[in-house]
Amino acid sequence: MHKDFLDIIDYTPQEIQDLLDLAVRLKKEYQSGGNEPVLKGKVLAMIFQKPSLRTRVSFDMGMRHLGGDALYLSPNEIGLGQRESIADVARVLDGMVHGIMARVFDHEHILELAQWTTIPVINGLSDYSHPCQALADVLTIYEEFGKIKDVNITYVGDGNNVAVSLMQIAAKLGAHFTIANPEDYDMPAESIETVKPIAEANGSKLTFLRDPHEAVQNAHVIYTDTWTSMGQEEESAKRERVFPPYQINQSLVDEADKDVIVLHCLPAHRGQEITDEVADGPNSRLFPEAHNRLHAQKAVLYTLLGR
Repeated sequence: MHKDFLDIIDYTPQEIQDLLDLAVRLKKEYQSGGNEPVLKGKVLAMIFQKPSLRTRVSFDMGMRHLGGDALYLSPNEIGLGQRESIADVARVLDGMVHGIMARVFDHEHILELAQWTTIPVINGLSDYSHPCQALADVLTIYEEFGKIKDVNITYVGDGNNVAVSLMQIAAKLGAHFTIANPEDYDMPAESIETVKPIAEANGSKLTFLRDPHEAVQNAHVIYTDTWTSMGQEEESAKRERVFPPYQINQSLVDEADKDVIVLHCLPAHRGQEITDEVADGPNSRLFPEAHNRLHAQKAVLYTLLGR
């Protein structure tokens, strides 16, 4: 049993499948009248360095659905690593709450929180990876296709934290992962090298391209994210010149499989990485995907805190 949920790569394919199966069960249970209060008396501290809609609401409501409570800690209240050292914050919370979810800029901050606690730490997003999003993504894909293995997932855009976690979970579960991104916006080389043997072991094909039109051929899933992530605002003018060929518009969607679905972790910058026509169109699953953050995160909370 893992103490923490820091990165998809840390979990075996079976452990990820167990989380996915649990998310499916908890969602059905909730829709049939409500979840069992398995986390009654448990409190999750939520540390935020970045603004949030889906992460904050889904973890807060996830704890409520499971009978627990969530405590929101804003950037100004903690000043993680500035007002107070990460090690000290971790050790203080360790004796007051039952788990920590942190949404941070620097992945090292997540690792350090986990290092100094005996309670579970959950990565709610870092500059390196977004494992909670990836779990919600595969839950959405599973609901659509009834499987994950051999599904063709194409990511179009910046090789960022969301792309890294999506590649990792595809490789673990035997889906095929293709990415098309501009030069100089690749995923970290270390991430790719780490995933290659995992993909090979699970029958997952990894493809790295520049051309988005080539990338979407036979795609069952097209995925995109904002061109400029939080913390990269000074690069936005340059990125807005580089990324327009990677926009998800209806003509690009029409080149994919006839039953293709379109995913986006949100928030969407409509008219940039995705058009209104696609985001609000028949191929879009943006909002079921967003809603699945709640149920995927309940599976993580249940697994780590329900002991």
